[in-house]
Amino acid sequence: MTITTLDGLANALGNNSSRFIIDKASLSNAVAGAYYSLWRATGQPGQGAIPSAAANCNNVLTGSMGFTQQTSPATSYGGWSNAVCSNNAVTIEIHDRLMHMGGLNATLLTAQTVGIDFNGITADNMVMRIGDSNYSDIQWWLEWYTDTGATASNATIAVTYNDGTTGNLNAVAVGGTVRAGRMIPLNALIPGAAAGKYIRGIVSVTLSASTATAGSFGVTASRPRMTMPLPLANKMEIFDWAALGFPEIFNSSCLWPLELCSTTTTGTVRGGGKIAHG
Repeated sequence: MTITTLDGLANALGNNSSRFIIDKASLSNAVAGAYYSLWRATGQPGQGAIPSAAANCNNVLTGSMGFTQQTSPATSYGGWSNAVCSNNAVTIEIHDRLMHMGGLNATLLTAQTVGIDFNGITADNMVMRIGDSNYSDIQWWLEWYTDTGATASNATIAVTYNDGTTGNLNAVAVGGTVRAGRMIPLNALIPGAAAGKYIRGIVSVTLSASTATAGSFGVTASRPRMTMPLPLANKMEIFDWAALGFPEIFNSSCLWPLELCSTTTTGTVRGGGKIAHG
């Protein structure tokens, strides 16, 4: 069954839900207007590990907000949440972390293998989690785990599109000391010649120059599930099912928070919520 009535939703929130907690320490050296992953921030959920080779993410991975798995036809939904940040004018987003990899070196000039491709991936309930079969629901990112260097450099990212063709995204700057936690979105870098296509997989990343510090960064694929805008510092905001969009939370989802930052730190982020089952 699914939740199709307000009475069913009220019953699920009161009697059949999984609670999640967000309590994340602030990350420093942020940039206003940029996205920052709280995967490596300490607190709750626990600090996620730096990935190496490409791997699926799921609900039991440290760093994810676990919830009770359901037996079909029952499923789960984002039903209620609250959040507060010590900074004003930030937005907290909860994404399903689908696949990730790390260990890219910002001093190498040869193509570095990424190896994330959703074609044929069925483990960890991935077919349901990715959304539309044309991969249009997937958000792609470069994610930094340790700082890279100050020397200017551009990354050329080789991808496979939903129709099986390949190409390069528009180059993106990765020099200037990109700090740990930074996330650079990639979907908008699809060139005009590939307009109307969606990214199915990322093959490799090639840098135009060494940044002078290897650091560690990688590629993350996610699907947005909930958004919580926080206009005022230290003021708790409440989001009901309608404000959250009542998103379906599929079994095996690796839920984790990220932040659209407004200043030079991410601030302390606290909150929680309920995932309703029914």
